[in-house]
Amino acid sequence: MVDAHTDEVGLMIISIQKNGMLGFRAVGGLDQRLLLAKRVVIGEKRIKGVILAPPIHLSGEDELERVIKMEQLAIDIGAGSEEEAKGLVKLGDYATIDTHFEVLSEDGLRTVKGKAFDDRAGCAVAAALATVSTPWTSTFPSAPRKKWACAAPGWPPTASRPTWASPGRHCLRRPAPQGGRQPDDELGKGPAITIMDHSFIADKRLVRLLTDAAEANGIPYQFKQPGIGGTDAGAIHLSRSGVPSVTVAVPCRYIHNPVSILSLNDFDNTVAS
Repeated sequence: MVDAHTDEVGLMIISIQKNGMLGFRAVGGLDQRLLLAKRVVIGEKRIKGVILAPPIHLSGEDELERVIKMEQLAIDIGAGSEEEAKGLVKLGDYATIDTHFEVLSEDGLRTVKGKAFDDRAGCAVAAALATVSTPWTSTFPSAPRKKWACAAPGWPPTASRPTWASPGRHCLRRPAPQGGRQPDDELGKGPAITIMDHSFIADKRLVRLLTDAAEANGIPYQFKQPGIGGTDAGAIHLSRSGVPSVTVAVPCRYIHNPVSILSLNDFDNTVAS
C-alpha cells in the first residue's frame, strides 16, 4: 500500500460580523504568523477574500511588536453588511490560501512553487506508481484527515489489508541560520527516507530495500532528521497485527505555509526509487 494524504491546513468560518467581516479559526497545524494580508478562497462558491488585521494607526506600539492573535484577525470578502455576507458564505465553510502553481526554474534543481505540496506531491507520486506493473497487488489510498489527526487507527489498512506500507509525505526544510547546520532535508539530494519520527519506527528491512534499490540504480537519497514530525504510518503500522511500514518524502521547503517549494528532480527520483 502506498498512502498519501490529500488534505491541507486551512481555516473555518466561525462568525459573520455585522459589518460583513468573517471570523475564523485554523484547521490543522497552521502558523498564524503567516496569515496577515493573505488572499483566501472560501467555500464551494470559491468566494475571494483577504485576511486583514487592525489598521496600523489604531494599533499600539506593543501590538505592532508581537504576532497578532488569530482571534483579532478577520476575512474581508467585500461585503458591506452581515446580510450581504451571509448570501455569499455560511458558518462552517472552509477557507484555503489562494496560492497558484508556478515554475521557478527549469534548470538545475527544476524548482516549482505552490501550496499544499505536503502532501499533494505524495499523491502525485502514488498516481505515477499506480501505472507501474508489479508482481503484487498494490493499493493507493488518499487519506483525508492527516492534517487533523494523522488518520484514525485502522483506516485504511483494515479495508485494504496491506502486507507492507509506504506512506508518502513531505519533509520540513527551512533555511539554515547563518553559520549553522542545515536543520533537515535538502532540495536536490533525492527522496528522504524516515528511520523514525514521533509516530513510528520504520521497518529496517524496508529501509534497506529502498536504499539498496536506490544505490543499484544510481538514485540519490537522504535520511530525514530523526525524531521530527509524524505521518499516517503512525496509525498504519499499528493496525491489525502490525503492518511493516516505511516513509519516503519528496523534500519540500516551507510546509504548512501559504507557499511551498520543491525540486522536480527529487520528485522524479522518488518515483524512480
